[in-house]
Amino acid sequence: MLDLDLSRPTETRFSLATVLSLCIALLAVSFAPIFIRISETELGPNGTVFNRMLIFFVVFGGVRLLRGAIQGNAPETPLDSTSGTSPASSAITRNQWLLLMGVGLAAVTTLVLWAMSLQYTSVAKSMLLNNMTPIFTTLGGWLFLRQRFSGRFLLGMVIALGGALALGLEDIQGAVGGSLLGDIYALLSAVFLGVYFLVVEQLRHRFSATTILLWRCAIGSSFLLPLVWFTEGQLFPTTLSPWVAVIGLGLVSEGLGQRLLADAMKQLSSSFISIFLLLEPIVSAILAWAIFAEHLSPTTWVGFAVILSGIYLTQSGPGVTVVETH
Repeated sequence: MLDLDLSRPTETRFSLATVLSLCIALLAVSFAPIFIRISETELGPNGTVFNRMLIFFVVFGGVRLLRGAIQGNAPETPLDSTSGTSPASSAITRNQWLLLMGVGLAAVTTLVLWAMSLQYTSVAKSMLLNNMTPIFTTLGGWLFLRQRFSGRFLLGMVIALGGALALGLEDIQGAVGGSLLGDIYALLSAVFLGVYFLVVEQLRHRFSATTILLWRCAIGSSFLLPLVWFTEGQLFPTTLSPWVAVIGLGLVSEGLGQRLLADAMKQLSSSFISIFLLLEPIVSAILAWAIFAEHLSPTTWVGFAVILSGIYLTQSGPGVTVVETH
């Protein structure tokens, strides 16, 4: 059984700088559906995810090696910690190695399951079930990390989830058809996304956000390479627009958005981050309205207000605490 670091309390109160960082991260990850739509004019869903992860790994891994060469030191490795200590003076434990492997497997599993769900059910139903992630992060934090949540936090989570689910139910009206198998894939995707957030929250006590994402993308792209080759037959785009889209996914959605989210998990709980990300479909809808002139109903704005109210409640209480064990 993994011996996780439970010594640090995780708070949900934060400064203006943290709010701005989360808003930038939200905007960056909300561009992902726009980039995906453009990329999938040529690539399959798994090929799009493969390029997203590979581009992040090549660019940010290359920058890390180049910085080490310029400074005249040994290149940084995926073992560098956030504390400034060298790998030699702070050895990586077996449990940390397992968590680093787990972060990549959880990330690619949730993305593949989500892509599979879209083959059997509607986008609206898939998004609706993916909004269950805060339930799984909160439940996982309580069961495995011994986190305790205030009543105000839980009430805020219920309100935010209610707003998100109301929007999802509106979207699937008249299009409820779909396979139970697709619904199961979508729900499992939400479970593994919750696992990913919980693992990242633990790794942030030891590793930088960039290191965690390098592991995520190295493992994810290695796993997806044969899958894309044998199921979709095309690894890379051949025209300009899809190339711009996958580069945007790698540098904006992954390099900026996911990196800022992982960085925030050194201060904030994975449960709060998953609740905050309930705003992502709304921001994506606003971007689609601005870029593709898609219809934006008044209900979207009501849902936006309800979710924001729930988020405010989650961060205005006494916070999330961790019960220490010895």
